[in-house]
Amino acid sequence: MEKKILVEVSARHCHLSREHLDILFGKGYELTVKKELSQPGQFAAEEKVKLVGPKRELPRVSILGPVRKETQVEISLTDARSIGVNAPIRESGDIEGSAPAKLVGPKGEVEITQGVIVAKRHIHITPEDAAKFNLKDKEIVAVKINTDQRSTILDDVVIRVRDDFESAMHIDTDEGNAVGITGEQYGIIL
Repeated sequence: MEKKILVEVSARHCHLSREHLDILFGKGYELTVKKELSQPGQFAAEEKVKLVGPKRELPRVSILGPVRKETQVEISLTDARSIGVNAPIRESGDIEGSAPAKLVGPKGEVEITQGVIVAKRHIHITPEDAAKFNLKDKEIVAVKINTDQRSTILDDVVIRVRDDFESAMHIDTDEGNAVGITGEQYGIIL
């Protein structure tokens, strides 16, 4: 059976804690939903922040909601090099000892001592699809992506199984551009 999975390119973004949202946008501020995302309950907000590193800044970084326990910024390796931070490649949520940076909003700014990562390529998958494809949580797989001119196989893709997921693979903009993804794209889990 072919293990076909939707491939989505995830652009640079941040997840904010309640404390940091209050500092950046004002006490009790609520994010405005711009667009619902493929993962249930997740959304891109209208609001943006400036991400400042030692070398330069990225002026309009998207915020994804809802708020989280800890602030986390996900950028590409190209972004990390351009702003001068040493962001490690990590799974979302694994921010211990990751890169620092400054976030600037309309009402204030926050120096985060850690939280800037390059997200490890991963597949969100439902328990039902995981069972159908014979996959386990935290398993590492490869995915073949066929595009018109730059087909490739991406290794080191972590499987993340949860009841509240919709099945989709997430890669960053560097990876999406390298493969030549435009529009809806599917891959095959090998």
